[in-house]
Formats: sequence, structure tokens, C-alpha cells
Amino acid sequence: MINPYEKRENPWDDVTRHVGRYGAPYFIPEIIDHAEGSYVYTEQGRKILDFTSGQMSSTLGHSHPDVVATLREASGRLDHLFSGMLSRPSINLCTHIAQTATDPLTKVIPLSTGSEVNEAALRMAKLVTGKFEVVSFNRSWHGLTEASGGATYASARKNGYPTGVGQFAIPTPYEYRPDFVDKNGNLDWRRQLDYGFEMVDAQSVGSLAACIVEPIVSGGGILVPPPGYLAALKQKCHERGMLLIFDEAQTSFGRTGHWYGFQHDGVTPDILTLSKTLGAGLPLAALVTSEAIEQKANERGFVFFTSHVNDPLVAAVGCTVMNVIERDNLIPQVREKGAYLGNALQRLVQKHEIVGDARGRGLLQGIEIVKDKTNKERSEQLGDLITQQCLKLGLHMNIVCLPGMGGVFRIAPPITVSYQELDEGISILDEAITQVENNL
Repeated sequence: MINPYEKRENPWDDVTRHVGRYGAPYFIPEIIDHAEGSYVYTEQGRKILDFTSGQMSSTLGHSHPDVVATLREASGRLDHLFSGMLSRPSINLCTHIAQTATDPLTKVIPLSTGSEVNEAALRMAKLVTGKFEVVSFNRSWHGLTEASGGATYASARKNGYPTGVGQFAIPTPYEYRPDFVDKNGNLDWRRQLDYGFEMVDAQSVGSLAACIVEPIVSGGGILVPPPGYLAALKQKCHERGMLLIFDEAQTSFGRTGHWYGFQHDGVTPDILTLSKTLGAGLPLAALVTSEAIEQKANERGFVFFTSHVNDPLVAAVGCTVMNVIERDNLIPQVREKGAYLGNALQRLVQKHEIVGDARGRGLLQGIEIVKDKTNKERSEQLGDLITQQCLKLGLHMNIVCLPGMGGVFRIAPPITVSYQELDEGISILDEAITQVENNL
């Protein structure tokens, strides 16, 4: 008999012998026993503040009572169905997403993961346009399956085999490290964007289908495009007959202070992909598009069904997530807490020589660790030391560890986080930075 919670004498022996590696290191050298709210608890009894909401997915914190109640009811009523069957949870989830999204985004396909839903979006865009080339940021992360992996430039690209054909990168707007500058030394994003599409046009064979970007480039370092950028990007796409896809795995369902991240800029994509934040820690994703695009895709034979498309159990959880966000009025609270967090992070920039920049929106923010503010040389080593010190002090922080992009902390606590928990996290982070800085 297998007891999933059996505590063997030395679990790391079992890990060494039987747990396959998938490319990510195990950041915490302890086994997690349980989690609740903003905290995870180890088998050794340590309480650790989770400043990343798991994998930026536990929107309402761990084991939210409403989600737990939904799981109990749903698992005893409807867990899984044949992919050609529909249920009320799935229909109601699609309806509610459409009601909160901006017109004309009214058609929703529920799926499971971020990679999967981006795969579906790119397939739909290629089918609808009749073209195949895809543009994304050079610091992008959209997944690791075939099409989503082809649009990912941040990591996992140097495996020695070709991606799908027709993949192009454009420069990511990065105001702290501008590559195109105006007379004042600030990022000249219009010139950068023009250059990017000049390079795309030079390489394209005339079959540009789609551009996929995040409204905040998370894995690339919490990079917020300047005001006006996304509107100009949409114009570039439509001039070429391309569809614009926003990957909102981390920026949707209140995380940035609106239902969806694109609503900050007033720029509606042709296709919207949702994942992480929708499922509150469970595998749930959704593709959202217009009636016209969905109709054209259907007429052209669009096929993307999986073993878990429209699954009722996770759809019920998605409905609960949206209900809690509305009932508890969490989105205005995220804006207020985001401003509070942002001000605290700016104070760290002012206080510490090795904290070069703070940026983000709502409860998706970050700080960049540098050797010194003058040269802005990014320091992955110092970032790793701060990460380790935070963990010793009881705070889990996620630092971008992708090649050439390290040294940026991603801070994404649950949107239910309290001010007391924000203060606790900032205090520990401040202490950890101070201890590392004092040892330089």
C-alpha cells in the first residue's frame, strides 16, 4: 500500500534514486509538509513566508477555504468527463471570463497549462491567418512545448535541435538597461520597436501570423512596457496582418490591479491566454478570443482537444477563484497593496548600494541586484546569496536564474496577502540584503 504522506527516514535518498530532474533546482533543502494562506511549512516544522504564490499560481494563497470546499464538493460530483461532454462548471467559467474580459473577447476554451494554452493560441493564429511565422520578445518565456517553446527565448533553447520554422525575436523594452536611447539617455522604445520589426521584415518570407508577448515580462525580469508601447505593437502587427496574443499567465485575475493586465494599457489583444492565476494552484488555463476569430478557426477545422479540455472539477475551482475575487473586493485591494509594496521596494533601492532598481505593477513586482549602482552590473552571485539568507530567515524568494538574466527577484505574494505579511517579507528581505552587503 502507498501512503502518499508517509515520512521515510531519509527522503533525499529516495529523491536521488527515483525523482527525475526536469531542469529546475530544488531551492529549499527541506520537504514541504503542508501550506496555508501565505505560508508553507516544512516537515522540520519551519514556517516560511511564500512571496511567490507557489509557482506564481496560488492566487488566493494556499488551501483557501473556499477552494477546499469546492474541491470537496466537485470531487464527489463531477471530476472528469469525455472531452465531447459539457458541464455547468465549464459553461459558467467560460461565461464569467467573457463577462470580465474586454469586448470583443467573448469566446473561451478551457484547457490545463500555460504551455498548452499558448500552443493552442499559436495554432489558432496560424490557421486563421493562413501563415506560420511568429514574433516574440528576446527575453520571453511562453512554455516549452513545440510552438510555445519556439516563441521562448529566455531559456531552454540551446538543446542543439531546431525549433519550429519562422520564429523571430524583437528586443524587449527594458527601461533600466536601455539599448536604444534618446538624447536624455532614456529608452527610445519607438526606435527600438521600429528596429525590431525592420529585422523581422528582413527575415520574414511574407508569412507573419502572430506576435505573442506578456503585458509584464516576468521571467525576463519583471519588465513593464512603457506607456504606449503595447498600442504601437498592436499597430505593427495589424499592419502586417498578424494577430496579437497576450500571454497573461501571471498578470491576470487581479494580480496587477485589474482583472487582466492588458486593461492597464487599454490595448485588447486578438487572443488572450490565461493560466497560472486562474486555477489557484490547480492546472487550469483558458484561451479567450473574439467571436469572429473563433468562427473562422472553426470553419477552417481548428482542432485542439486534450484529455482534460473542459474538465468540470478544475472549472469549478476557476469559478470559485473569480467569485472570491469579486466577493472580497480584492482587485482594489491589490492596487493599494501594490502601491504599498512598491514604495517599500523603492526604499530598498535608496538604502542599499546593491539594489539597482525596483519595478512592477500591483502584486507582481521585482528588484534587480547589482554590484554597484554606477555600472549597473547585474550580480547573479549576490542574488543567490540573498536568496539563501532569506530562506534561513523564513522567506521564500524567487530569483530569475535564466542565463544572462539573473539577479532579479520576482515578488508575487497571494493577492490575499495581509499588510502584516508584506511588512514581514520586506523586513526579512531588507535584513538579508544588509547581511550580504556587510560581507562584501
